[in-house]
Amino acid sequence: MTIAAPDALASPVIDTHCHLDIHDRHLHGGSLPDPDTLIAMAAAVGVTRIVQIGCDLESARLSIELARTRPALIVGVGLHPNEAPRILEQQGRAALDDAYAQIAAMAQDPIVRAVGETGLDYFRTAEELRPVQHESFRRHIAIAKQVGKTLVIHDRESHDDVMDILLEEGAPDRVIFHCFSGDAAMAQRCAEQGWFISFAGVVTFTSARDLQQAAAIVPDDLILVETDAPYLTPVPNRGKPNASYLMPFTVRALAQLRGVDEAAMAGHLWANAQRAFGAW
Repeated sequence: MTIAAPDALASPVIDTHCHLDIHDRHLHGGSLPDPDTLIAMAAAVGVTRIVQIGCDLESARLSIELARTRPALIVGVGLHPNEAPRILEQQGRAALDDAYAQIAAMAQDPIVRAVGETGLDYFRTAEELRPVQHESFRRHIAIAKQVGKTLVIHDRESHDDVMDILLEEGAPDRVIFHCFSGDAAMAQRCAEQGWFISFAGVVTFTSARDLQQAAAIVPDDLILVETDAPYLTPVPNRGKPNASYLMPFTVRALAQLRGVDEAAMAGHLWANAQRAFGAW
């Protein structure tokens, strides 16, 4: 599989959402790419820091282990919106309550800078299970506030309910809409609340006009960039496995959409990621 590699960025940036522990057999075959190789490839093109996100208990623990000995990494831990209903259906209420407790305990680790990804996903979970997602989202919001960590939100086909729950519960000090999928009007609403808005490779797709309009109007101090690797690979590699070393394509697309040069775009992205997660 031939993958087009980008030139190195003029200034370093941070991949604010990545899954080094996940592989997709359709994309990668039967083996997981070596995390150290991926980290080194990213650094070579100017992506020198990565936020590794754990989406269930196993991946949360693995993410913490990965970051212990890799200075480029910090961690977010949480139950993906589709994970909470799965646990409840397959293991029962006690198991789900225990999972919340384990996430809360892991979130206290200094290497963990974020709670999530959490939120709502109406694409994959049946409507009758949405209340479980709502409960999980509220529990994660509470954990983020208790431990003073950034809240990382997954929002798929659920914009209004995500916003409503955040406002009802009272948002933590720092909130990130990971892989933002709304339009310019939603971006404006998020910006009014001071929430960070993170763009993945989807913003490079020619069909993503609403998303591109949103990317153009996000304030300089609230925009972030990510891969969500191994998914959402930017053009010109759409449909192939994603990784942090491909993020320069997305950074350059954002710079073009916002009418700034690459170095200025990278500077905003770097500073915002440090404010969102703290320096490391």
